[in-house]
Amino acid sequence: MKLPSLADWPTTTVAARALQQALAPGVERRNRLPDRIRLVAGVDVGFEEAGRVTRAAVAVLRFPELELVTQAVHREATRFPYVPGYLSFREIPAILGALATLTTLPDLLLCDGQGLAHPRRFGIASHLGLLTDLPSIGVAKSRLIGRHGDLPPERGACVALLDGEEVIGAVLRTRQAVQPLYVSIGHRINLATAVDFVLRCAPRYRLPETTRQAHRLASGEPGGQNR
Repeated sequence: MKLPSLADWPTTTVAARALQQALAPGVERRNRLPDRIRLVAGVDVGFEEAGRVTRAAVAVLRFPELELVTQAVHREATRFPYVPGYLSFREIPAILGALATLTTLPDLLLCDGQGLAHPRRFGIASHLGLLTDLPSIGVAKSRLIGRHGDLPPERGACVALLDGEEVIGAVLRTRQAVQPLYVSIGHRINLATAVDFVLRCAPRYRLPETTRQAHRLASGEPGGQNR
């Protein structure tokens, strides 16, 4: 995987919006996956020094066993302010730094954030997938945009997330009677396949195991490396 240069990384919302609009048409909404998914990765980000330092974590798990294979943490100065709808510009530079240190690359990325379920159809999962050319899924804990119908309480229940008449994602319950997740296409995958992978990566808890492992690293929780 050849990682892109960040020499011209946007630092204003005007430049960031223009880049989102330019890149969004390149997102692939169909399956272009390896013949077999052997490794899945969770990506999460935390902040230190009152937001001045970004700490990105990547946890790579064997699939379908969901056993940790390798992990990486990367810190660097934060390049972009916190602005809703522009999460990727704040977090991706450090994520790319963490990915660059991996000796084993994943077949599929599960990102803690939106993909197509974004006002400009270009959330962090789509942006990261397009930059790395890796299949990616947005797995968000809360809704950014869209509406949906009632969701049954059982695990595996799923309804469409709509923006107008367009399906931009799915609302998925991964555990009985707990709050759902908001799943959307990142890149090189279709929505049905994305939902299936999220459910298979979340056999016991609300969050996929990929996200749980990456979050421990990004937040410095016990059981994760804080380096």
